[in-house]
Amino acid sequence: MKTSHSILAAIIILGLGFGLWARVQEGDTSTFHVKVDLVVLGVSVTDTKGKYVNGLKPKDFKVYEDEIPQKLSTFAEGNGAPLQVLENGETRPLRKNGETTNQGNGPVDPHAINLRTDATGTNVFVLFDTSNYMYRGFVYASDSIADFIRGLDRADSVAVYTYSRNLNRAVMLNRDRGLAIAGLRKAVAGDDSALYNCLLLTLRDAAKVPGRKVVIVFSNGPDNASMVAPDDVRAVAEDEGIPIYVISTSELNKDPISSSIFKRISTNTGGKTYFAKTWQKQVEAFEAIREDLGN
Repeated sequence: MKTSHSILAAIIILGLGFGLWARVQEGDTSTFHVKVDLVVLGVSVTDTKGKYVNGLKPKDFKVYEDEIPQKLSTFAEGNGAPLQVLENGETRPLRKNGETTNQGNGPVDPHAINLRTDATGTNVFVLFDTSNYMYRGFVYASDSIADFIRGLDRADSVAVYTYSRNLNRAVMLNRDRGLAIAGLRKAVAGDDSALYNCLLLTLRDAAKVPGRKVVIVFSNGPDNASMVAPDDVRAVAEDEGIPIYVISTSELNKDPISSSIFKRISTNTGGKTYFAKTWQKQVEAFEAIREDLGN
């Protein structure tokens, strides 16, 4: 029986191959579509003094995967509008949705990329610790986050999530700063902390959004209620290409385990960790993050 099955399978394969060959000979014009994922890479370049280097061009970068050079499709600096990268390394503006003519009122280049308007700017997800660890500094933390939201670039979108044992999506992703701050002000402190559970859910939300995105975690203590491991969460962020920034109000030497985890997660995902116990230090940390987003 096994032999007959093998012969039958061979006949079917040969038959399919002959049919395909016959269609090609007849001039078949079938079109095959292949889905290719577009990967967003966020890069910051600094000089030997730690100052950001601006004015770089696509030709200044080389991207490899498994030692194979990859093609750059679009390029943007800071919150500037993305540009299409041509085969010769030159750039040109991207066509927006609904645009049917170019600036010279001529026909649109059929090879121009059509970019969704929501892909410009950065999608910022703020994850605010409202567990029982936050009782003392709750008001000051809320103020520093509000100042950060007000100072975001107009092109940026922001979502405000809060967490204790469960995740609360206080304000979904939008560009209305007043709405985001109003949602932030409704947060109340209490219950245990399940940071890594809630960070994982936040990453899943961010992964659904096109374009550049970051997650900013404002935490005041260790995780005592999560079911997932921090390194599992880190792996998801790495796979999705989402940088995680952490602002911790706990002192570095008082919670070395959490401090080490925060550093590992942020460093491996392309973000940074700031230890900011006072309100002034928290404001400075947010300013540093905002500068990162602009570069």
